[in-house]
Amino acid sequence: MTKLKIQKLADALGAEVSGVDISKPIAKDDLQEILAAWKEHLVLRFRGRELSDPQLLEVSRNFGEIDPPGPNSYGKPFLADFPDINVISNIKVGDQALGGLGDGEAVWHADMTYIETPPKASFLHALEIPETGGNTQWGNMYLAYEALPTHLRQEIKGREAIHDATYNSAGMIRRGMNEVTDPREAPGARHPLVAKHPESGLPCLFLGRRRNSYILGMDLAASNQLLDELWDHVDNPEFTFTQVWQLHDLILWDNRCTLHRRDSFDPHSRRLMHRTQIKGSPVIRFE
Repeated sequence: MTKLKIQKLADALGAEVSGVDISKPIAKDDLQEILAAWKEHLVLRFRGRELSDPQLLEVSRNFGEIDPPGPNSYGKPFLADFPDINVISNIKVGDQALGGLGDGEAVWHADMTYIETPPKASFLHALEIPETGGNTQWGNMYLAYEALPTHLRQEIKGREAIHDATYNSAGMIRRGMNEVTDPREAPGARHPLVAKHPESGLPCLFLGRRRNSYILGMDLAASNQLLDELWDHVDNPEFTFTQVWQLHDLILWDNRCTLHRRDSFDPHSRRLMHRTQIKGSPVIRFE
């Protein structure tokens, strides 16, 4: 019987879990070890196990209640039989897209922070991958906060920002939204720039995404300057792990203390990912 193994993938974050068959119910002791590894490494990879959609949902439920995906530009679930699963893909059948986000770059972001209670976690399962490109990076926002220069830490203390609901991470306008030119008028939740993780109790930067963000109570130019400094700071290889996808990889990440992005890839190739997310709780300000 193979013993569960946790192997670190990068200094900043990320670990691979092996020695467990995630297509079957996970033993209680193994699950506790996986949960502890997730808390420590923030991103976990399970490699080489093909999962059906029901199996993906069952694995996801080990980490909490399934959170349905946000609205897409087509106004209906991509998978009618499994509406709790989102599809990330560039594949089209005729004029019908099988999923969202296309083949372009997806900029640094956390998922659905434009709502009051963003998901706490997400799973992404690779069903088809291009030969090159489409890699995904995750950034550790605990480390990003720890490494902040003193002046930036003081400037953001106690401040909140608008997390715009208008556009997704690929720059596409969401269904039912209107174009926004003044970030101060952007729809979306207001969250603290420094959040307290509800389980670790530690502070982390909580930025959401850059486009149309605005720091409440500041002059717009001053807000833009401060946000540009923060985003320049977090875009640092020392805080990141890069996932070069293999077929059937399954990645779990903590959406509360990480950011992620995706490289573009050849639009003539096929990339198909099925994704679930786990319900979270309101964002807590770190005092």
